Amino acid sequence: MNYRMIGFLIGRILLTEAALLALPTVTAILYGESPMPFLTTALALAAVGLLLGSRKPRQSAIYARDGFAVVALAWILMSAFGALPFVLSGDIPSYVDALFETVSGFTTTGATILPEVESLSRGILFWRSFTHWVGGMGVLVFVMAILPMSDGHGMHLMRAEVPGPSVGKLVSRMSDSAKILYGIYLVMTLLEIFLLLAGGMPLFDACIHSFGSAGTGGFSNRNLSVGAYGNAYYELVIGVFMLLFGINFNLYYFLMIRRFRDVFHSEELRAYLGIVAAAVLAIAVDVAHLYDSFAVSLRHAFFQVSSIITTTGFATVDFNTWPTFSKGILMVLMFVGACAGSTGGGIKVARMLILGKTALSDMRKMLHPTAVSAVRFEGKPLADQTVRSVHVFITVYLMVFTVSFLLLCLEGFDLITTFSALAACINNVGPGLEVVGPMGNFSGFSPWGKLLLSFNMLVGRLEIFPMLLLFAPSIWRRRLIRPVQNGI
Repeated sequence: MNYRMIGFLIGRILLTEAALLALPTVTAILYGESPMPFLTTALALAAVGLLLGSRKPRQSAIYARDGFAVVALAWILMSAFGALPFVLSGDIPSYVDALFETVSGFTTTGATILPEVESLSRGILFWRSFTHWVGGMGVLVFVMAILPMSDGHGMHLMRAEVPGPSVGKLVSRMSDSAKILYGIYLVMTLLEIFLLLAGGMPLFDACIHSFGSAGTGGFSNRNLSVGAYGNAYYELVIGVFMLLFGINFNLYYFLMIRRFRDVFHSEELRAYLGIVAAAVLAIAVDVAHLYDSFAVSLRHAFFQVSSIITTTGFATVDFNTWPTFSKGILMVLMFVGACAGSTGGGIKVARMLILGKTALSDMRKMLHPTAVSAVRFEGKPLADQTVRSVHVFITVYLMVFTVSFLLLCLEGFDLITTFSALAACINNVGPGLEVVGPMGNFSGFSPWGKLLLSFNMLVGRLEIFPMLLLFAPSIWRRRLIRPVQNGI
């Protein structure tokens, strides 16, 4: 374990967070609010960051376990410091509540403890939603895009942070890959802001909802979320962009370099769009009797399916009032999630496809024991290690979910609220059902319950292993080990 290099990298990350606080500081000044909560936090971050990251150690090599430690510690510390503006401004006096809100922001979950948000200061509202944008593509991917970093460092950090069954380079250098990803991310965000402005949405609101769509987070500056506008154009723009941000960003790069065949032949993309289409149609038919026309039910179904499968969490209606079948579909979509390599959460469509293909292959072997049946994905045979990694991920995911669920049951809420609250947090969705539904919030949970759910949000966003490995004694030993491949 290279402690000095871990400290150096975390110091650079905290300095980056200090710089990011410039935007909400400017926002607060523009709206005549005190910038001190942001300036004070930025100074604290800068002091700690300079202490840790002022001098690069001579031994700069990092290994896989170092990468896991850096990613997990960086997300915890960024959330811990990021909660300070909420407390210092007085908008969220309780630090535990502020930490829950900040973790929810950075992990792009969108779960909130706030019963209403419109009374919050503009600077705080901006910071609250801007954490979605920063956390969406990945905090460390952002650092890699703006700071010089060797490929050896970048690969371990990117594998530990970027969601999906596998992580690779778009181009020869990992830092250049990070720049390409964030370039695409920025352009798409600006395009959504422009389209919302073209429809008449105020600039501040357009930025807030674009940050939430891009990071698939779901924080809004309206108590009724997107439904407060009652505008079909806004719903269409935000709904489409949520779906777009739920697609693997590698495919956008392939479009840029004219590799259209790779895009059109993507199994995960076809499955993702197919699931969305089937879910929208099924829900639209099921809720048609609740609305004036089938077109309206189709519009609401599309928006909610787009919001839930991408784990964004925006809402236009209270789907708590929908029939059980429709709520059941949305609950399933919480677990399915978006595509690997996107800003969305959940288990991911790619893993679902691999699990399904593996199950079919094993059943064929039961019928024909001597037959050779390779599992293929995206037109290529899958390595046994990749299949095993997916199985390990699902196994550990279920173990964490089960233990967390039993602990959360001690809170005393009804079964649906408890189950959906945990599902919404560990899958980074945001709203659940019943008490924590789209018109509810998480304020009723005790402080330890909020900390447990915050841990689950981090576990879900970092895809389990970086957070769990923090508790493994072997990760903190000084003896260096060979780099290992993280194919999960």
